Amino acid sequence: MPFVFDDYVLDPDRRELTRAAEPIAVGPLVFDLLLYLVRHRERVVSKDDLLDAVWQGRIVSESTLTSHINAVRKAIGDTGAEQRLVKTVARKGLRFVGEVTEAVSEPAVAPARPLARPLALPDKPSIAVLPFHNLSGDPEQEYFADGVVEDITAALSRMRWLFVIARNSSFTYKGRTVDVSEVGRALGVRYILEGSIRKAANRIRITGQLIDAETRAHLWADRFEGALDDIFELQDQLAASVVGALVPELERAEIERAKRKPTESLDAYDYYLRGMANLHLGSRAAIDEALPLFMQAVRIDPAYASAYGMAAWCVFWRKLNGWMTDREKEIAEGARLARLAVELGKEDAVALTRGGHALAHLADDLDGGLALLERAKLLNPNLVSAWFLGGYLRVHLGDIEDGIVHLTHAMRLSPLDPEMYRMQAGIALAHLYGRRFDLAASWAEKSARELPDFLLAPCVIAASQAQAGQLEKARIAMAEVRRLDPALRIANLNDWLPIHRAEDRATFHGGLRQAGLPE
Repeated sequence: MPFVFDDYVLDPDRRELTRAAEPIAVGPLVFDLLLYLVRHRERVVSKDDLLDAVWQGRIVSESTLTSHINAVRKAIGDTGAEQRLVKTVARKGLRFVGEVTEAVSEPAVAPARPLARPLALPDKPSIAVLPFHNLSGDPEQEYFADGVVEDITAALSRMRWLFVIARNSSFTYKGRTVDVSEVGRALGVRYILEGSIRKAANRIRITGQLIDAETRAHLWADRFEGALDDIFELQDQLAASVVGALVPELERAEIERAKRKPTESLDAYDYYLRGMANLHLGSRAAIDEALPLFMQAVRIDPAYASAYGMAAWCVFWRKLNGWMTDREKEIAEGARLARLAVELGKEDAVALTRGGHALAHLADDLDGGLALLERAKLLNPNLVSAWFLGGYLRVHLGDIEDGIVHLTHAMRLSPLDPEMYRMQAGIALAHLYGRRFDLAASWAEKSARELPDFLLAPCVIAASQAQAGQLEKARIAMAEVRRLDPALRIANLNDWLPIHRAEDRATFHGGLRQAGLPE
């Protein structure tokens, strides 16, 4: 029967110590020593007890015993100074003092009979979400664990770029110890998501890990937890958190896979992925590479709505950063691409998000763009870009607090997102409009550190510092603005950002004027 404490699982049958589903390498004597301490945690264990149980009565030196005790503490994140889990009782021995739950062992079930021929991989990323292991020792939590897995499967299924194995097929593996490579071949998927769930007092903790079924490489692992005040709300919250963190990792894995393919064998999706890698970087050079890659994707597949949306968004990003060389022509082309994205992608959340946001800026239609992003959120409630780009549009429309809610939710969904600097700048802009100048400058500085080429960040810093009376700091930021876009003027600010409310324009434009932006 496995023993669960902190984030660790000690499994005597498998002779395995894991943390957040990741195995921890320990020597056999260290494992036996830890197991003995955990099994006899109700009492202080003497040195003689350990020598009899672990070393079968052999005589070992004091230093050998001490080094093995230190190794036990190191394996479980403890130290001799902290003694958080393994406590030394002076002149008596040792005692394991961590809170331990004895989990229900999973029955050893013979693997399903393999298919005569492995299923071919689909022409897009594919994943199976396996039933999560219940480590709580409470059979009632089986229902909760299954519900979370079903919610994760349903949320992933809303992503049109992803092939997701149906719940009924994945759940044939419930209660089994599986080989992920065999599961991948049997179900015809590239990726496996597996995990565990554990209840302690009034809290639930979930761990998840994403595995490449072919190579068995662990691509991502994380843990999520919450209080059991409202079980259905918690189930929704945990599923959204897992999906929000997982999807960027899937996208990264697919981008790396596309990078490894020879150029002559690239298809439309591969060009799209290579474009996404550059779009995430956000620099002028990266966007100059991304746009042709998206255009190559639509040449291969003229109905590729998401690629049209990303191409349009590249044009928006060029406009925002002052990189356009033929402004009128590029804006017209970007609007054309955005309209194609939303027309071809009426049921494609990614196409609606990027195309809708681009239209809001390139066609000066904030309300219409926001409506398209709201449609995208209905199609995929966990699409991070729909949340943060929708937050931007709300901020520009003057709905500052709701904009911050949307941007913050996006950051919560994907805490390690490659577009984090864009979210940070959105929150900075919201605080600027809300006249919270210290917060605005702080968030904008975070964004600028991530992408020094991002024109909006130093503009917000300059305006915020000027409005706060910090004119020297404002002028330093303005020097960066002038370096990034020498053509930016007070006279053309209305063509730069579509700020709806006069008071927000006055705050931003007035701050930039005080900081030294020419008329």
